[in-house]
Amino acid sequence: MGNIMFRSLSPELVTFKTTFGTFGIFTCFDILFHDPAVTLVEDHQVDTILYPTAWMNVLPFLTAIEFHSAWAMGMRVNLLAANTHKVGQSMTGSGIYAPHSPKTYHYDMKTDSGRILISEVDSHPRKSPDYPAAVNWNAYANTIKPFPVQKKTFGGNVSRDQFNFTELFENSGNLTVCQKELCCHLSYKMLEKKENEAYVLGAFTGLHGRRQREYWQVCTMLKCKTADLKTCGQPAETASTRFEMFSLSGTFGTEYVFPEVLLSEIRLAPGKFEVLKDGRLINKGGSSEPILTTSLFARWYMKDAIYNSCPPNNSAITYLLTSILLIIYKIL
Repeated sequence: MGNIMFRSLSPELVTFKTTFGTFGIFTCFDILFHDPAVTLVEDHQVDTILYPTAWMNVLPFLTAIEFHSAWAMGMRVNLLAANTHKVGQSMTGSGIYAPHSPKTYHYDMKTDSGRILISEVDSHPRKSPDYPAAVNWNAYANTIKPFPVQKKTFGGNVSRDQFNFTELFENSGNLTVCQKELCCHLSYKMLEKKENEAYVLGAFTGLHGRRQREYWQVCTMLKCKTADLKTCGQPAETASTRFEMFSLSGTFGTEYVFPEVLLSEIRLAPGKFEVLKDGRLINKGGSSEPILTTSLFARWYMKDAIYNSCPPNNSAITYLLTSILLIIYKIL
């Protein structure tokens, strides 16, 4: 296949208009960058993004279903995501994501079987009565004082990024952890604190990873791999701790923030959380299922060092176009 990634100084912007909305197309890692992804939404006012990808899942923030559904919510558009299904390369996870919640998704790391997904979405979501309001992502966090320090902050690596962590050491509490200009605030209440599990509140702001190209800001409540705090930030796939409530916010320097909630065994939580207009990510509908991560994942594009994207994958495009035809047939 040759190179799986390439650079483009001027990404092509692809759109087409139909009687059921304006569509845009980009592929793979394009979704991580301002151009073409954000430009299509903001400048071309697309309603729905068609998104074929060959996405390798990376915990705790970048599994396909987790980040792609969060991007749809953060950008307030429909996203039809078709991921190639190659379990041996950790590639799985497709979905139909609406601005307010995932509609349907498929994640399977146990078999080689794919699946065609079908769901109804609003063809013109901006005209829908339940279209999400714009969010001021730092409104709440900038108006409160940091919660008193209850336990020492410590460092830990997440995908080669040095986070600052503080432990959720009681059943309930209010915590703040900061890194540079970013402060993350968490209020929480567990149904029961499990002695064999540890959770932390984490903050990171800076250029991400080995290549130091994308500027991230992250506020996260995450489960450590084991009860040993040295494992915080290492991938964890199962959890048993349930939360009666949580409220996460941060003093972000960017408006591009994507809300993520990932449950035990890599599952989403449709309808079980929401983002308030003041930037707080909160649970709703009672106690949660066991949580792996609750995160506000932000991209500060203006501080990026360089752009990347990867080419389309033929099998992913086939799956996506088949799903689109089925959806269009159902609408008509």
